[in-house]
Amino acid sequence: MCTIRGRDIGFIFQEPMTALNPLKTIGEQVSEVIRIHKKINKFDALNSAATILDRVGLPQTDFPSTRYPFELSGGQRQRVVIAMAIAIKPKLIIADEPSTALDVTTQAKLIKLLKKLVIEDNICLIMITHDLSVIAEMADKIIIMRNGEIVERGKINILKNGLKNDYSKNLLKASNYKSKNLNKKISNQTLLKVDNISRHYSDNSFRFFGEKKVFKAVKNVSFSINYNENVGLVGESGCGKSTITRAILGLDPIINGKIILEGDEIKASNVSKNIRKKLQVVFQDPYGSFNPRHNVLKLISEPLYLEQSQISDYEKLNLVKELLEHVGLNAEDHKKFIHEFSGGQRQRIAIARSLILRPKLIILDEAVSALDVSIRAQILDLLVELSESYGLSYLFISHDLSLVKSITSRVLVMKSGQIVESGNTKDIFNSPSHAYTKSLIASSPNLESSLRRLT
Repeated sequence: MCTIRGRDIGFIFQEPMTALNPLKTIGEQVSEVIRIHKKINKFDALNSAATILDRVGLPQTDFPSTRYPFELSGGQRQRVVIAMAIAIKPKLIIADEPSTALDVTTQAKLIKLLKKLVIEDNICLIMITHDLSVIAEMADKIIIMRNGEIVERGKINILKNGLKNDYSKNLLKASNYKSKNLNKKISNQTLLKVDNISRHYSDNSFRFFGEKKVFKAVKNVSFSINYNENVGLVGESGCGKSTITRAILGLDPIINGKIILEGDEIKASNVSKNIRKKLQVVFQDPYGSFNPRHNVLKLISEPLYLEQSQISDYEKLNLVKELLEHVGLNAEDHKKFIHEFSGGQRQRIAIARSLILRPKLIILDEAVSALDVSIRAQILDLLVELSESYGLSYLFISHDLSLVKSITSRVLVMKSGQIVESGNTKDIFNSPSHAYTKSLIASSPNLESSLRRLT
């Protein structure tokens, strides 16, 4: 099998950082694949690796083979993994969710690259993904699986009008998700005000001469969120979305400006308990957000302990049970541990934990991007219902424009640390004014337009 793997079958993993060796340069890692399957010296293998890296869009002039994985962006690391997969020109490449964690422009470039390589090298590509818009964009045939069985197969045009299985139809419907209630009444009173904030990072590497370089992650950003409002914040990786999130949560200091939540200023040096109660966050990776040694009861009730709440154990148990039922789980699930749940169920538990202090604003940082489309639709429906029940406002941080379009009333577009465009979600998507916004929307996989192109 070892002789077949790499030579006849190449593999592209979802998370390139874990697929690559952090202690070896990118040139060494690509050349290693070549030397395993060919009798070639190290020097020639490194030269071949440089040529292959150039093919996948990493030319030596800009990305020398001596770089390490941590010196590259997520999209660039994924290109290195692709270079390793095509190094021996295999007959088959299996790509397992290769673009799930990438922003839309990087994803579009990656899809274009894969299509180009398949044609040039006459390779068969198996694309494993939960994103039907990606499949519709690049596949000739489709296989739909459920519970370990194939429930539907055929040419890609069956997505347009030929699906027969109920699960397949529901999958397609979930991929075209639209919120149940986008027309909810939004208050005209401000809940959160971000006023002209900036955040800079300095280069801490040692220098004999000259000043340290300063990276301006966020530059004079201002926006507000009203009560009962869903706002989306979109942009490419590295644009400053996460920095703003950390600043709002009081995890990172800002060098100027103010962040005000219900009249209280958020300062990283001293975030009051009052602010902590009003502001919660749900992260992308639910498993990484929890202590695996604690049961669900302790995980969900942990904020009460941190806030030194005087609630009794009996009241705490009843509150956790109630929250579990509110998020679509069983009350008795409080006895279980996090490894006993699926990804979607873990995210429901994360949402339950964010609700226990009855916050006013929840920040959802790529909270559904790792979930398959049917589970994602269920979680989004749940968030809409909870927004109505608890009177919540949401800030959706996402690179998935289809998600932002389907569930937010207003959107902010970020580029290079600045908000370049903002406004009503429908207006932004229908008639964007900024060139960057136009390029983002054009790069985003669109299932409806892809289906229209199918014959």
